Amino acid sequence: MSVAEYIDDATKRLNNAVVDSPRKVIAVFLVFTLVFVAGMGLVSTDTEATDSFTEGLPEQEALDAINEEFEPSFASEDESTQLIQSGSNVLTKGSLVRNLRVLKEADGRDSIRMAGASGPATLVAQTIDPSATTATEQLNTVRSASATRVRRAVRELGDSPGFRGTVSNDFNPTSVSASASITVVTHDVPPQFTDSDLQDIQTEVLAIASDQPGGIRAFGSGVTSAETASVIGDSLLIVMPVVVVLLLLFLVVAYRDPIDLTLGLLSLIMTVIWTFGFLGFSGIPFNQQMISVPVLLLAVGVDFGIHIINRYREEAVQGYEAVEAMREANNQLMVAFVIVTVTSVFGFGANVISDLTPIRNMGIASAIGIIFTFLIFGLFLPSLKLEVDRLRDSLNFPEFNSKPIASEGSALGRLLAFPARVSRYAPVAFVLVLLVTCGMAGLYGSGVNTSFETEDFLPPANQPDYVTSLPEPFAPSEYTVTETINLLEDRFSTNQDQSVKLYVEGNFRQGHALDSLTDPNDNAPGALAVGDGGTAEPQSIVTVIRSHAESDPEFARLVDRNDIDNDGIPDRNLPRIYDAVMSSSAGGTAQQYLSPDLRSAQIRYAIDSDASQADAASDTREFAEEFRLQTTATGQIVVFDAVTGIIFDSAIQGLIIAVALTALFLIIAYTALERKPMLGVVNVFPILIAIAYLLGTMRYLGMALNALTATILSISIGLGIAYSVHTTHRFIDEFNAGADAHEAMVITLSGTGGALLGSMLTTSLGTGALALAITPVLGDFGLLMALSVVYSFIMSVVALPPAVLLWERYHEAQVFDVY
Repeated sequence: MSVAEYIDDATKRLNNAVVDSPRKVIAVFLVFTLVFVAGMGLVSTDTEATDSFTEGLPEQEALDAINEEFEPSFASEDESTQLIQSGSNVLTKGSLVRNLRVLKEADGRDSIRMAGASGPATLVAQTIDPSATTATEQLNTVRSASATRVRRAVRELGDSPGFRGTVSNDFNPTSVSASASITVVTHDVPPQFTDSDLQDIQTEVLAIASDQPGGIRAFGSGVTSAETASVIGDSLLIVMPVVVVLLLLFLVVAYRDPIDLTLGLLSLIMTVIWTFGFLGFSGIPFNQQMISVPVLLLAVGVDFGIHIINRYREEAVQGYEAVEAMREANNQLMVAFVIVTVTSVFGFGANVISDLTPIRNMGIASAIGIIFTFLIFGLFLPSLKLEVDRLRDSLNFPEFNSKPIASEGSALGRLLAFPARVSRYAPVAFVLVLLVTCGMAGLYGSGVNTSFETEDFLPPANQPDYVTSLPEPFAPSEYTVTETINLLEDRFSTNQDQSVKLYVEGNFRQGHALDSLTDPNDNAPGALAVGDGGTAEPQSIVTVIRSHAESDPEFARLVDRNDIDNDGIPDRNLPRIYDAVMSSSAGGTAQQYLSPDLRSAQIRYAIDSDASQADAASDTREFAEEFRLQTTATGQIVVFDAVTGIIFDSAIQGLIIAVALTALFLIIAYTALERKPMLGVVNVFPILIAIAYLLGTMRYLGMALNALTATILSISIGLGIAYSVHTTHRFIDEFNAGADAHEAMVITLSGTGGALLGSMLTTSLGTGALALAITPVLGDFGLLMALSVVYSFIMSVVALPPAVLLWERYHEAQVFDVY
C-alpha cells in the first residue's frame, strides 16, 4: 500500500467513525469537556508585567544580585509602600497635614502592619518636635504649628540630602515649594509574607490615599500587580463580548440557520474550555499575552466551522442524503483540516523556541489549542450536525437557508474568481510583479524597530473615550501606575534610566582590586564617555574612599600610607581601609558599592542622555570586557536591551522555522497524497508575500516588534496558510476530476472562495477586536493580526492562481513532479 493509499484509508476510517457512530463521538467529547472544565479552576494569573520576560537572563541575575547585596533596603522582614503626593506646592502646611492624615489612617489599621514612615511631612514634624514619633503625634504637631513655623522647618531641612531625596527636582528652599514628594511607608511583616499579602496591603493604602484630597496616591509592586491583574480582566471583559458579537453577526450571515449557528458557537465554547483546562492542568499561567490565544482559536475555529458547514451544504444541494453529504464533505475536508492543523501548529508552536518564558508559553498554549480546534471541529461538529439534522427531520423542524455562501453563478463567486480569470493571460508577469512588490515591501519592512518597555504592559495614563464611557459591568478600573511612573520620571532625579551598572565579582582583599575598578575609566566607549576628555563618570567604592579622604584627614593619612603608586587608591591592607570607611559617616554609602564578604562590588556609570538604549547597552557590555575581574553589564537599560535582542531573534527564528517546517511538510504531504511536491511550494508563495506586506505595514504605522507582536510573523504563517491550503486542496479535487488548471481554479474560488471570504471577515474582525484592549501591546497585536488575515486572504485569491497556472506548465512538462 502506497503512502497516499494509506493516508486515504486512514482518513476514510476516521471519517466513517464520525459519520457512522456520531453519538459515541459526541459522548466522548462531552466527557473530555467535563474534565477540562475542572482544569479551568486551576488556571493561575501572572500579574508580573516584565519580570517573567527577564527571568534567567545573566543581566537580570546580576541586577538582582546588586539589589540584594548593595541597594538600601529594609530588614528581610520589612516591605514598603511609597506615597506620592503632587500639586502646586506639597510643602504647605495644608498639604503636609493631608499627608499625615493618610499615615495616621494607615497606622490605625492592623492589616496594614505599618512599622514607620519617612517623608517631608514626618521630617518637618520631627524638626518642630523631636519627640513626635508616631503618625498621630506628628499630625498633631504640624496641625498645631503655624504656617510660618512649618516653612522655617522646611528651610532648616533644605540642605539635608535625606530631605532633598524626598522632594521633586523643582524644590525651592527659598520659596519653600515643591510640586511632588515621596513618603516611604514601611511594613512589619512576618517571614511567611507573600506577594499577594503585599498586594492586599498596598491596595488598602491606595484606597486610603484615594479617599483623601490633595493628590496623594500609593505606589509599589503590589499596586502594580493589582492593576496588571485588573488590566487582564478588564481587557477580557471589553474584548471578548465584542469578539462574540462580531462572530455572531458574521456567523448569522454565513450559516443563515439558527441551529447551525448554535452548533458552531457550542464548538467554539468547547474549544476555549479545552484550552483553558489545559492551561490549568499544565500549570501555565494566564497573562496579558494569553488574552490573544482564545481570540486566535476562535478565529481558526470559525474558519473550520464555516468550511465544514459550507462544504456539507454544497453536497446536500446536489441531492445527497445527510449522511452521504457529510461523508463526502468530510472526506474532502479532512485532509485539508489535517494540513491546516499541522501547519498552524508549526506557525504557532514555532514560538516555543523563544528564550522568553511568556512567549514560549503562548506558543505551547496556542499550538495545543489548535489541535483541540481540529478535533472539535473536524470530529465533534460533523457528528453533532448529523445527529441534530436527524432530530430536525424527525420533528419536521422548519428548514432555514441551507445554500452555500457562494457558487459559480453567483455575483460573489464571479468576483472572487476574477483574479483567476485575468491571470491566465499573463501568469509570468503576474508572478514577477508580485515578487517585485514583495521584495520592496520586505526590504522596507526589514527596518522595523524592536522594543521592550514596561509601559507596553500598563494601561495608558489617559484612556480613550470609548473606554471611560463604558457602562457597568464593562467599565474598567481606575489605573494610577502609569501616571505615577511618569510623574516619578519627570520630577525626581533618581531616574535609573540615566545610568547603567557593572556587577564585579572577585577577591577585593587583593592589592590590585581597587585599581582594577578604575583602570578602564579613561577609555570609556561612546555612551559612557560623559566626563572631561571622554572619560567615564563612575560611582563606586573607590569614589567613596576618595570622597571620605577629602573630608577626614585621619582617613586620608591611612589611605596615603597604603597607596604605593600615589594615585589616591590604596594598594595594600585593603580590609583595614574598608573597615575604616564602613565605620565612618560614609559607611552607609560605602555599603552600596562593596559587599560585606568583600567578594563583589557594583559600579554605577552615568550615560549620555542622547544615547539610544541599544547603543548604551552595547557600550556597557563592551566596557565590561575591559575589567580584569569578572564583570557583568546590567541595569534596567541593559536588561531591557537583552530582552529586546531576544525578542528580535525569536521573531526571525520563529519565522524561519515556521516557513521551513510548513514548506517541508506541504511538499511531503502533496508528494504523498498527489505526487505533486511543487504544490507545497506554491502553497507557501502567497503567505510569504502577505508577511512581507505585513512587515512593511508595521514599519509604515510605526509599530515595533515587542513582547507580543514579535510572535505575529510565525503566527501569520499558522493562520494565513489555511487560506492557501483550503484553496489548493479544493483545486486539486477539481483538477483531478478533469478540469484544467484555470478552470479548476475558477471553480475553486467560486465555491470555496465564499467560505474563505466569510472566514476572513470573521477572523479579521474578531482578532482586530483586540485593538480595543486597554494595554498598547494587545491593541497593536490585534490590529496586526487582522491585517495579516486580510493580506493572507487577498494573496490566496490574487497570488495563488497565477502561481498555480505556472505550476501546471511545469507539471505538464513533467519537470518537477514525481510519477
